[in-house]
Amino acid sequence: MDVLIRKVLQEDIVRLAEIEEVCFPEEEAASLKTIQERYSAFSENFLAAEAGGKIVGFINGCATNSAFLYDALYHDAREHVPDGKYLTVFGLDVLPDYQRKGIAAMLMEQYIQKSMSERRKGIILTCKDHLVHYYEKFGFTSGGVSESSHGGAVWYDMLLDLELKK
Repeated sequence: MDVLIRKVLQEDIVRLAEIEEVCFPEEEAASLKTIQERYSAFSENFLAAEAGGKIVGFINGCATNSAFLYDALYHDAREHVPDGKYLTVFGLDVLPDYQRKGIAAMLMEQYIQKSMSERRKGIILTCKDHLVHYYEKFGFTSGGVSESSHGGAVWYDMLLDLELKK
């Protein structure tokens, strides 16, 4: 299967919201309105995975000077700091039929390359305990249980120190 990783376009936003709805529980998923607000504030941080001419996954996040992902970042696009030291990952979404085919890894690797080319200090995200090991494969380290209460779930702080990858 050929997969193209590309920048997200304005006309892709509805599709991203549909994918988000499938990939996350309702209380955790970003709404169409939230995705639109994020895209308006930091479209440069949205990458899509396209297979067979349709978007099957995406990654997105804002920039910040914080070394951990705090809840206000999810809910207020004005928290975005364009020249921030860290990129966040709000979501790494791949439709179920396309999972376990390396697409999420392709998105993450491209996001890491983007972050490095922008001379960011690192990438931060939160994930559930069963995904800690997955992100460790990319070089992320766990900071333990996060203070985040996003969606009422238990999250783990993860940091990829890009200065170690140089």
